Amino acid sequence: MRFTSIPAWSNLFGRATLVLAWVAGAFLLFMMALIASAVIMRYVVGQPILGVNEIVQLTAVAIAMLALPYATHESIHVRADLFDPALGRWGRFIGDIITRILSIVTLWYLVGRAWAKALDAHEFGDSTNMLNMPIWPFYGLLTLGMALCIVIFALQLATVITTGRPFGERKND
Repeated sequence: MRFTSIPAWSNLFGRATLVLAWVAGAFLLFMMALIASAVIMRYVVGQPILGVNEIVQLTAVAIAMLALPYATHESIHVRADLFDPALGRWGRFIGDIITRILSIVTLWYLVGRAWAKALDAHEFGDSTNMLNMPIWPFYGLLTLGMALCIVIFALQLATVITTGRPFGERKND
């Protein structure tokens, strides 16, 4: 069974999350080029790039948080469906409701914490040690990625409840 997006809102969120995934991909290419350059500069030229670890760490945050909404929207997270046949249609239906509610509650708490950290980091001018890069924008990316996932999970939950079917299940499944 293929898990697909819900047509009523897939165009809007599909495009938005795809754009974010492309930005994450660009960050990934940047990070790969930076690491390759850092290795060459350190071991071939003998001049290490100052602060490369900070840049890589913060770029990894951006990659993960910008790609997360796309993975959530397209239901392409790692999924263990070992128990799906044993649970049956109603078990999967109830499981879909429970997992989406738990995901929304957990992400809601994390969004609140990330937003508070972003505000604190901005207010106090928190920055990285070596390059003095401000860290509040990266807390903002955490907040954005998780908040979009909450919206997507809420729409998926509404779809599961209104259709009475496990998420992604077609009428003839």
